[in-house]
Amino acid sequence: MQTILTDFYTLQSYEKAENGGFTAHILLHKDHDIFKGHFPGNPVTPGVCMMQIVKELTEEFIGRKLFLRTASNVKFMAIINPFETPELTMSLNISESETEVKVKNTTSFGETIALKMSVNYTKI
Repeated sequence: MQTILTDFYTLQSYEKAENGGFTAHILLHKDHDIFKGHFPGNPVTPGVCMMQIVKELTEEFIGRKLFLRTASNVKFMAIINPFETPELTMSLNISESETEVKVKNTTSFGETIALKMSVNYTKI
C-alpha cells in the first residue's frame, strides 16, 4: 500500500496475536525532513504523524484503504525523539465490521508508553 509518510519510518517486523491484534516494530528515520522543521535542534515526532502511522499499519494489516472518522482518548504521554528512541512498538487491537474498522493503539519505546488512542475508520 502507498503511504503518505514516504521514507518517514520502516516497518521492521510484526506479529499477529491470537485475538486478531497486531504488534508492529517500526524504526523512525531520524534524518527525515519533517524533523528538520519539528523542531530544529530538538526533534519531536509530530502527533499527527503517529496517527498516520497507525492508519497506514492498519491498512497494511487488513488489506483495505481507510478513512479516519473519529479519534477519541488520544493521549500523548511522552515525547518521541527520533535520535534518542527511533525504535517503537505499536500494539493495534483491530476489530472490523463490514464497513468500519476500530483500532485501539498503544505506542511505546522501551518501558515508556508514548501514545494511547482509539480510532474509528470507514473502509473505502
